This record gives sequence, C-alpha cells and structure tokens, in this order.
Amino acid sequence: MVVSSIVFLGSVYHHLFREEELIAAEDLRAPLVPLYTQTNANYAIIEDEAQEVTNQISRHVTSVANSIATVSILLPAWEVLVIVSPETPPPPESVGGHCTCLYPNGDTSPARPAGFLSSPFRMTFKCDLPAKIRRRLPFHQPILTRSLEIPPEKRPPALELLRWTFLVYDSITTENDVVLFAKGLNHRQGGGRSPNDLACVFGDGVRTAVTTSFQEVFRCKLPERTAVSLHALERIKISLEVSQNKRVVPSVAYYTPARKMSPQQPESLICACTMVYNAAKFLKEWVMYHSAIGVEKFFLYDNESDDDLRIIVEELIQEGYNMSTIFWIWPKTQEAGFSHCAIHANDSCTWMMYIDIDEFVYSPSWLKFSNPSPKMLNSLLPKSPSSIGQVMISCYEFGPSNQKSHPLTGVIQGYNCRRRDENRHKSIVLLEGIDDSLLNVIHQFRLKQGIRTKKLGKQEAVVNHYKFQAWSEFKTKFRRRVSAYVVDWTKPVNPRSKDRTPGLGFAPLEPPGWPEKFCELSDDRLKDLTRRWFGFESPSGYHLAWQR
Repeated sequence: MVVSSIVFLGSVYHHLFREEELIAAEDLRAPLVPLYTQTNANYAIIEDEAQEVTNQISRHVTSVANSIATVSILLPAWEVLVIVSPETPPPPESVGGHCTCLYPNGDTSPARPAGFLSSPFRMTFKCDLPAKIRRRLPFHQPILTRSLEIPPEKRPPALELLRWTFLVYDSITTENDVVLFAKGLNHRQGGGRSPNDLACVFGDGVRTAVTTSFQEVFRCKLPERTAVSLHALERIKISLEVSQNKRVVPSVAYYTPARKMSPQQPESLICACTMVYNAAKFLKEWVMYHSAIGVEKFFLYDNESDDDLRIIVEELIQEGYNMSTIFWIWPKTQEAGFSHCAIHANDSCTWMMYIDIDEFVYSPSWLKFSNPSPKMLNSLLPKSPSSIGQVMISCYEFGPSNQKSHPLTGVIQGYNCRRRDENRHKSIVLLEGIDDSLLNVIHQFRLKQGIRTKKLGKQEAVVNHYKFQAWSEFKTKFRRRVSAYVVDWTKPVNPRSKDRTPGLGFAPLEPPGWPEKFCELSDDRLKDLTRRWFGFESPSGYHLAWQR
C-alpha cells in the first residue's frame, strides 16, 4: 500500500489507497469506486513511503498549495465548468476567487467563482477554453491554481475534459429510489432508451435496475444497504451503464441516502417553482403578487445568476416570505430542473405552480375585489376528492409596449400591449399525481393513470406573460433561452417554431421597430388591479409595494 498526500491551498490531506485504484473518472472502461479510495484530482503527489512524503512537504508545499483537486466539464460556448473535489474543499479565503485555469500547453484563463453544488457540497468555477486549444482534439482538463508565479512542480498526464453532451450531472434520492439526470442518452422531448437497456452503477460496481427512462431523467432502484458502504467520510459516485456495451457514462453526481427532515414542517397547499437567471429586478414583484393570491412557498432554481438575486432573496425572507434557492448551474435543462423540483418539494407542497419569473396568474373575476386574498389561487383548483391532478391556464403574450428599458414600477405596470390570441399554457400540478417518469413539456407534466388534466377557460384564469420586454432585457434570452422545441436561438433549427420570435434572426441584434412589436390590443386589467392592491402614495410620488 502506498500513501497519497494531497495538498490544497495550504492544507494537507492524507488518504490511503492502492496504487492500482487510481483511475480517471471519465475512463468508461474502468469500474467506479468509492471516492475515499479514489482521486479525480488533476494534481497529486504520490510517494512510496509515508516518511518520504513528510520529508518532501517542506519542498513542495508552496507550489502544490496553489493547485486544487478538480474535475472539469466542457460546456456550450467553450466554457469550462471546474468542480472542486468534495473531499478537499478550499478554505474560506479562496471563496473570493483569484484563481486561474492552467492548461497543459501553458495557456491560462481566469477562473470565475460560479456557485456551490450540494449533496455533497462542492465549489465551482467557470473559465474559458483558450482559442488556441480549440483547434485540436482532445481537449484536456485544466489545473485550478491560486498563483502562476510558482507553478506546480509535478504535472500528471492531463485528463480529457468531460463532455456536457454525455454526462450524468446530478441526482436526488427519495425514500424509494434514486433519480439521475443525464445528457446524451435520450431526446429532450421524451423518446429514448428503454430502462432495460440501462443499469445504475453505485460506487465500486454495485448495480441496480433502471425503472424509468425519459428525457434527461432516469429512476433507479436503491441498492441494498449492505451492498453500499455508507461510511461518514465516503463519497460514492453514481452513474448509468449502457448494458449493450457495458459503457459507463461519465459522472459528476453522487449518491446521497435520503434523510427525513425533523421536525417535519407543515405541508404548504400551493407552492411555485421557477428557473431564474439574473432576475433580481423582477423577483419582488413576482413573489409579492403571487404570495398575496395564495402561493405559500417559492422554489428558485438559480441558473448561475451574477446579479443581486441572493440579496433580494434574503430581503424577502427577512420580510417573512418562504423562499428556497437551489443552485442549478446546468445550461438549458429546464425540464430536468422542473422534474428535480417535483421530487425536491414533494414532502413540503401539495400543489406546484410551474411558471416563469415574467408570468403572472390572475382571474378576471378578481377585478371586482379591492384587496387580494390567499384563497384566490386555491379557487382555481379542483375540490377534493377529484380525479383532476393538473390545471392548465392559457397565456397572453405581451410586447415591449414602447419601453426602452426595464420599467421601475415593474413589468405589470410597464407592459400593457399584447397579442390578441393566446399562445401556450402553464400549469398547477398535484405533485403526488405526477407520473413516475417525471416527463414534462412546456410546463405540463404527464400524470399517473386515472388522473386527468383540466384546462381553464380564459374567463376563469389567464397568465399574463411579459415575454417581449424592452430589448435590453429580451436580448439576454439568446444565451439563456430554454424552450421546448428550439434549444438554441443562435442555430437555424426549427425556424418556424412558435418558440422563436417572429422577425428575429439568429443573432442578438435589435430588429427595426422592436418597441412597437407584438402590440395588437391594449390590456390594462391586471395593471389596474395591482395598482389598487399594491399602490400607495409617498412623499416622492405614487409607488408599488415592490418598489420599497
């Protein structure tokens, strides 16, 4: 047995493992092993004897301390996601950044802190793949370093970058199974491999059956408790194996046994789940409005925001709103995120409303009320008992309404001109009624057998979708847009799809006459209603509650 001493950011960690168990995480021919006996580090020092390691520390500590154990993924647009090993988290002083991605050819790229993954806790960074490296395959993983003044003395052979197009990227465990999220095995709209063609692989080779396989979501049976060690210091990776060729999909996901929350919180009747990116300026209006009509808890899947979202969330929590933020860095994975939310919130919510941050639900029947009521949203749901497990609500799409920038009073007050006809719909779904496949398209879920969907008439309820905003806001969708039938607006795929914007090309260039587009009729109903419900006079003029 040999001893590995791995030094990260000035801290020394000693791990014992057999030399033959050192494998690359993405080597599909090698078995996966528990992470406490394995290193995916891009930098390590291995000596034959423990005493020799001790003697060498003083000579190597400065250079090695600048290198961090990581695994890296090549994302779209030549971005590299660098995930720090959960076994060797960096100390607090590194949170501020000042790291660099160092590539095998000597090229460098600044490493930007990107956020924190959970289960287990891991810090992430983003850096760009240098243009020179893009010209030749294979693409290799960088070393994450604190300083380039004293480069690492030893560099092992660089591992190839994991590819975002073929990867198990996340997982969540329930009381009865494990749900994996993976790219490259199925189509986004539902078609794909049979569960019988796959197996779930835990740690050192324990396999269980895959029970469902749709979109990017795969459900696996739990391993026997005696088959997988659950030592407190152990991190067990989880992946999928294609049975035909025994190929194991590269993975950055871990198996974390389900734990009951104690004490158990009372279940909320209606919750809301949405995916956000740089939505700080919209969030207060969206939360305050929907809370007033009956949403009790909000789940935000943060797609790597770099604005003041965290600050606004904290302010709302301090004001008494029930908010939960899940860091969801994975690009263009809205359906998978909604599936994750259905599992994550299953024990704390009865109904889940899936709408976007620029969408607001209301009923024309509410126009006669002088104040909002938490019972309003509940009035749109079926009375128990019922076979209805999902309520669909039609959407009206609003245009820029001559706005040149984000309106200070909020989107409801700023945008009042829309298209005449409805387009698409959003849903409120009974979480226990969702089919085990978790299949969902355009905010609508497949339901269990015997449970049905009811579509509300436009006189019962509508969703005001403030979709086509001022150009300064709308153009960000070119990078972040997640739609059902057009994955990337910059690519000429499905040019006639309703997911595309009429008159818009494949580049983020403002079309002529954008401020006046998509205006077929004025609709001030929700605008007038929210002024009555949330407006107030102040010394500086008329304001809405979310402007405080």
